[in-house]
Amino acid sequence: MRTYFVYILLCADNSFYIGLTNNIKRRVIQHSTGNYPKSYTSKRLPIELLYKEIYNCFYKASKREIQLKGWTRIKKIAFIENDFSTLPGLSKKFF
Repeated sequence: MRTYFVYILLCADNSFYIGLTNNIKRRVIQHSTGNYPKSYTSKRLPIELLYKEIYNCFYKASKREIQLKGWTRIKKIAFIENDFSTLPGLSKKFF
């Protein structure tokens, strides 16, 4: 059974990068060393791993990655800081 990680990085320009991998250690090293010169993180080094979640199902991990990418910056910060009580109020409201 494979393990998948959904992760959040903090980049040097204070932006977040959210990704999905099956090897978190290798992937963070790839981001940190600028392995891919045209990638988002290679232009925003150094990076810091702020958060990770573990999944045994790629589909569930992929859905979670998409969900987190859709959140506002303020909601991502509250989530990373474990401020779960404010998350409902930070959700997008459609009327």
